[in-house]
Amino acid sequence: MSDQRLDIEEIGSVTVARFLDKKILDEANIATIGKEMIGLVEDDGRTQVILDFSLVEYLSSAALGQLITMDKRVKAAGGTCILCNIQKDILDVFKITQLHKVLTLATDLDDALGRF
Repeated sequence: MSDQRLDIEEIGSVTVARFLDKKILDEANIATIGKEMIGLVEDDGRTQVILDFSLVEYLSSAALGQLITMDKRVKAAGGTCILCNIQKDILDVFKITQLHKVLTLATDLDDALGRF
């Protein structure tokens, strides 16, 4: 079994990173996800990034921190990071924590791609 937590796809100049886990709760997985996300920007130079949550049903607060860090890194590199296909329960958490005002959210992949 692979330790990879993201499936990466290039659509034109945009990098789509799909989370492979339904539940992003475990600290080790969150750390791996964080490294993979940051690696897209710092190692691979990708600055137009979509994070696709279509498979994700649960997300821990530690994972929220990784998303904020990723967003900051992409913006610091002059890019854009958009989150899409977010389940209602996770979207509710984003609203309660006011992260929907900090992070760029899109309804689905087509909506996200249309913003580039």
